[in-house]
Amino acid sequence: MKRIVLGSILLMALVSIAFATTATDTEKHPSCQYCGMDRGKFAHSRMLIDYDDNTSIGTCSLHCAAVDLANHIDKTPRTIFVGDYASKKLIDAEKAFWVIGGGKSGVMTGNAKWAFEQKTVAEQFIKENGGTVVAFDVAIKAAYEDMYKDTKQIRERRKMKRMPNMKNNSQ
Repeated sequence: MKRIVLGSILLMALVSIAFATTATDTEKHPSCQYCGMDRGKFAHSRMLIDYDDNTSIGTCSLHCAAVDLANHIDKTPRTIFVGDYASKKLIDAEKAFWVIGGGKSGVMTGNAKWAFEQKTVAEQFIKENGGTVVAFDVAIKAAYEDMYKDTKQIRERRKMKRMPNMKNNSQ
């Protein structure tokens, strides 16, 4: 009887440890460090960067991931993951089929950048929304090239959202 009880306690402890160590990326990084967006809500565009110093960061988009990579120039990414647009699961960003442009609004950018695990799914997305299939290097370069314009638009949008609050506070 003691063996059964001890065995049950040991099993429950091991299961608890397994669940504690396999927290999802959105549990470990629930919001984007740069913009505050909910990464679970933006699972289709979220990114996870694991650095070689055993640190990691979760962002909402390629835009915010590019900000982090630029800010941490002395850290080497070990892996870069992105949410597959269709399934929302994390995939290797460097192996993904990226779609740039098209009619679907991007996350944190005017020039949308979406990642797909399967090329056929990316091509179907293009048929419905437009855009061009590119490799990761082209997508990240576009994120850097779009950075000034995107950041300016984000600032303007946030300023407009604060405007009604500013009027209410002055009365």
